[in-house]
Amino acid sequence: MSARHVVVIGDIVTDVLAVLAAPLAPGSDTRARIRLNGGGQAANTAAWLAHAGAAVTLVGAVGADDAGAARLAELAASGVSCAVRRHPEATTGTVLVLARGQDRTMVTDRGANLLLKPSDVDSALAAAPGAAHLHLSAYALLDPASRPAGLRALAAARARGLTASVDAASAEPLRQAGRADFLEWVRGVDLLLANAAEAAVLAGAGDPAGQATRLTEWVGSAVVKLGADGALWAGPADAVVRLEAPAVSVVDPTGAGDAFAAGLLAAWVAGADRESALRAGVELGARAVAVLGARPGG
Repeated sequence: MSARHVVVIGDIVTDVLAVLAAPLAPGSDTRARIRLNGGGQAANTAAWLAHAGAAVTLVGAVGADDAGAARLAELAASGVSCAVRRHPEATTGTVLVLARGQDRTMVTDRGANLLLKPSDVDSALAAAPGAAHLHLSAYALLDPASRPAGLRALAAARARGLTASVDAASAEPLRQAGRADFLEWVRGVDLLLANAAEAAVLAGAGDPAGQATRLTEWVGSAVVKLGADGALWAGPADAVVRLEAPAVSVVDPTGAGDAFAAGLLAAWVAGADRESALRAGVELGARAVAVLGARPGG
């Protein structure tokens, strides 16, 4: 298998990460390890793709501020080619992440990410004629301000003959956007990735295999990420493939799903079968939970 060029589209943020030592005590104090790190689902996935050996271009938006400069420098140092517009009228997005055990809760200010435009997508794809695959973080679809850019990305992938994948992003914004609308936006993509909560929003209650299979009414294949329980892949007219995750000590779950997506995509775009791609995903996801922060190296 050989690495192929992946274009990733979506959010770039600063994560203010607090790994809690005890359950959050509302109205009082809770001890935590606190770090300032690069984040954003698309940026994390791009960084892990580069770590996995893929050629990757990230398309996004940041502010013309110190935070934006720092985020782009981190990504460039990790091997990501950045087709990122800097906006002097906006601040770089910020996410407050509260993590404990397997769980994390996010409080989000998307900032300049809301200014992502269809023209940004067109320019980046024109500058990457060798791209083989487009991966879209659904945060771009879930907010009306950036939705035209997300829809343009999927349309451009079809027009250029690229394979395409979408990560469903987050359960609560999915609920707010509406299941029916979202499934129409992503109809026909080759691969949809969702965690258990997102799969429940999009496919209703039930076992993950049934949820993934129902989602193939809209997309070519569906992968459900199950955290410590591994992941599964359903495709049309095919048996569901499921893999367990390796047992690891969890330091911080932030970005584990993004690392999983990167491992899976790097393998699949290079020609791996579903089981091998799933294995690459769960292995990279397991490496991610063992470090502090959402990027390779912690």
